[in-house]
Amino acid sequence: MEAVRRSASVGRRLVRLDARIARRARHLGWPGVLAHEFVRFGLKQVSACLFGGLMVALLVASWRWYPAHAALSRYDFLTLSALAIQLVLLATGLESREEARVIALFHVVGTAMELFKTAVGSWTYPGPSVLHLGGVPLFTGFMYAAVGSYIARAWRLFDFRFSRHPPFGATVVLAVAIYVNFFSHHYLPDARWLLFAALAALFGRTWVHYRIRRVHRRMPLLLGFVLVALFIWLAENVGTYTHAWLYPAQRAGWHPVPLAKLGSWLLLMVISYVLVSAVHRRQTPRRGAASAPVAANRRQR
Repeated sequence: MEAVRRSASVGRRLVRLDARIARRARHLGWPGVLAHEFVRFGLKQVSACLFGGLMVALLVASWRWYPAHAALSRYDFLTLSALAIQLVLLATGLESREEARVIALFHVVGTAMELFKTAVGSWTYPGPSVLHLGGVPLFTGFMYAAVGSYIARAWRLFDFRFSRHPPFGATVVLAVAIYVNFFSHHYLPDARWLLFAALAALFGRTWVHYRIRRVHRRMPLLLGFVLVALFIWLAENVGTYTHAWLYPAQRAGWHPVPLAKLGSWLLLMVISYVLVSAVHRRQTPRRGAASAPVAANRRQR
């Protein structure tokens, strides 16, 4: 798509601009370096959110301007647009093949859950479509894939490292349990509070080390999960406001998605994270191991 090509061109220009700003920032001392890191952090976040941001923009644009009686339905337009974005990201090198494989897997995982959730009435898609499975338009899988795309791109752009990271096998068990609970809680007691406890036990001591410029900073990984879940919740409000999908309580009139949904998105974040970490697990330090950036930071300061 032309919008993605322009984004790639803008991205290259921003890289050149960033290099010039970095040279000037060094002459201003620590205030200049701090300001440069803040700007660079924002630019990296924008780049990591490229796929998700374009999808949200398409939701708004198609709701506001897409012809109601067009031969191609709005949902099918969104599906084809999402596919085009994905292909352009690969063609321009903004997304690696390994990242695309993980995102495709998450697309399948998300669509399977959508089929079940719409069947039991958790939410609905009010518009018509040709490209659908059951009552689920195919663009919805790309909305789930956008979460995986963000994590994969942020991991690469910020050069993620970890300390006190739980074993990969334990994270897989937790992710599977979370996914199963999304289905089973309709028939069995909801185990989400046990899953929250397991999440805290596994990741409560984990730090993610991220590099904005030269030095790795750190933050609790759980905090990162919560912040990303918050932005997904905001995007879901956009989706329901534009009538891309609706919860039963929103059929009579739109109102914000309940904050309680943050918990669901937090748990979904774990599934996304584990799928992406499968690509990087050879670089993930063992549990309790010292993080490589810690020593590196001391040398660079």
